[in-house]
Amino acid sequence: MINFGMKKDKVALLILLIALSGKTLLFSQGSSGQLHAIQTVVPFLTIAPDSRAGAMGDAGVATSPDVYSQHWNPAKFAFIDGNGGIGISYSPWLRNLVPDINIAYLAGYKRIDTKQVISASLLYSSLGDVPFTDDFGNLQRTFNPNEFAVDAGYSRLFTDNLSGGIAFRFIYSNLTGGFYSGGTATRPGISFAADVSTYYQKKISLFSKDGQLGLGLNFSNIGTKMSYSAAQTADFIPMDLRLGTSVTINLDHFNKITATLDLNKLLVPTPPYYSSTNPDSIIKGKDPNVSVPVAIFQSFFDAPGGFKEELHEITYSSGVEYWYNNQFAIRGGYFHENATKGNRKYFTAGAGFRLKAFTLDFSYLMPLSQNHPLARTLRFSIAWDFNALRNANRSKG
Repeated sequence: MINFGMKKDKVALLILLIALSGKTLLFSQGSSGQLHAIQTVVPFLTIAPDSRAGAMGDAGVATSPDVYSQHWNPAKFAFIDGNGGIGISYSPWLRNLVPDINIAYLAGYKRIDTKQVISASLLYSSLGDVPFTDDFGNLQRTFNPNEFAVDAGYSRLFTDNLSGGIAFRFIYSNLTGGFYSGGTATRPGISFAADVSTYYQKKISLFSKDGQLGLGLNFSNIGTKMSYSAAQTADFIPMDLRLGTSVTINLDHFNKITATLDLNKLLVPTPPYYSSTNPDSIIKGKDPNVSVPVAIFQSFFDAPGGFKEELHEITYSSGVEYWYNNQFAIRGGYFHENATKGNRKYFTAGAGFRLKAFTLDFSYLMPLSQNHPLARTLRFSIAWDFNALRNANRSKG
């Protein structure tokens, strides 16, 4: 048998990522307020990949469109200024826990005509080098667990104020490199998924100032289950419903401010409560071993704790963005998750600089609890606008 030979923190993290969805015992979970989180594979798909949204509490479904809209709401691309662009984002992830985990994001779009835009992206997560040893501690191989998702999207204007978008996604997760676990050969997990989204924006007047209202809705990662071995029961990927709004006020010719709020809910089964004497007997809740369509529908009423627990499964992302002369931005935000569903609570902050053809953004994450794995998380993003770059080159010529 081959073992994982690495630091305990990385062992725990890797086991967490590849573990099967466990059964929740009645005596250890539930009404007492203890953790009763929803479990999915490939959680990297839910991480905010870009600095702008990352600085606004991970809110992005209804903010103004940018090159990173593919992750948050592909329908926003139909309203984007310009004919094309590309963006790259990078984040050292969980550095308080493990020193060599990284997440990178590459996204781009191209306008077909005044109503249609195509887009694509690549989200890549590396867990760093992991040494595998035998039972005697002899090094067998060093492997780099990694995961990625490749997207292709299309968005279209339906009216002057409403657009729709769709994105198709291929997901690949290789956490073990084919090594044996418990005598069973492992394999990379593969899934196919899609996003379906819509976006609405309208000019408004607020406090005698011109502004804009944005509304966004995105059903994301609606796709097939994933497993890491022939013997493993396939698990759900993080199918997701995100709904949000934003309001922008133009304070004057140079200054504008945006406030935004996202509500997010996983569309996968909530673990039921199982009997402590008969692990196959469900005492409260619903059977999680269902098809994808049933799981989506069931996710709105399957929590063992009833409607109150369903509300606890909603996460809240709020943020504020201030722009001066469309050249300098300051951002802040807050993310909230119920204590029984993961207990992620953190403030975020960041800034952005726009200089002709490119935009540079960064963000910083500040958890409420001490010694949190997400503490001091930084994201860096840079984007190029093809129109601005072309105009800059022409002016030089």
